[in-house]
Amino acid sequence: MTDINRHSAPVPVGDVVPGDSPVPITVWPVPAPPPGDTMSDATGLRLVHNLTHPSDLIIDLTEGPQLACATIAADRRSQLQAARQGGWGREAGTLIVAGWPVDDSASPVEFFVRCHASLVPGGCVAVLLPHGDVVLPVDLVIAGKEAGLAYLQHIVAADRPPRRGQHAQLDIHTDVLILTRSAHYAHAEGGGDA
Repeated sequence: MTDINRHSAPVPVGDVVPGDSPVPITVWPVPAPPPGDTMSDATGLRLVHNLTHPSDLIIDLTEGPQLACATIAADRRSQLQAARQGGWGREAGTLIVAGWPVDDSASPVEFFVRCHASLVPGGCVAVLLPHGDVVLPVDLVIAGKEAGLAYLQHIVAADRPPRRGQHAQLDIHTDVLILTRSAHYAHAEGGGDA
């Protein structure tokens, strides 16, 4: 019998919030958003299909029709653009999607507190921001954590997909931060979500 060398998985490095484990970083090869819009059609479709199930409620705080079209095509329910001015409604959603900065006078922590209150347990907030500022994502993750949300995933949206065997730099245009209202996280922090 051959002795197989078994190696343990590498220890992850690069935590965004000191003391918290790093989150997965995923590359989505999707087009850049049209000028003035939060996302491309492909980004909207991937968010809806990856983070919701049929008939889930999506709260749309984005600019442009892309998320609304993806929501309708995937048989989800939505509270769309008018929600920005008139409140987010009484029903908790499974997914809240917003571009950053949010056209609101609230601080990032206040925004995420409102998101936390408007999500079902296990629901997610997707915040899309233009790529380039290395400090802003960290600040938003810290603000989300202060509001009781857990940092789940970082998505890097790039125009060109990486090609096997070629050393090419990604043309990154958008960072998508996914935070969740996790029942496990709330219990660990002493919260009351079950």
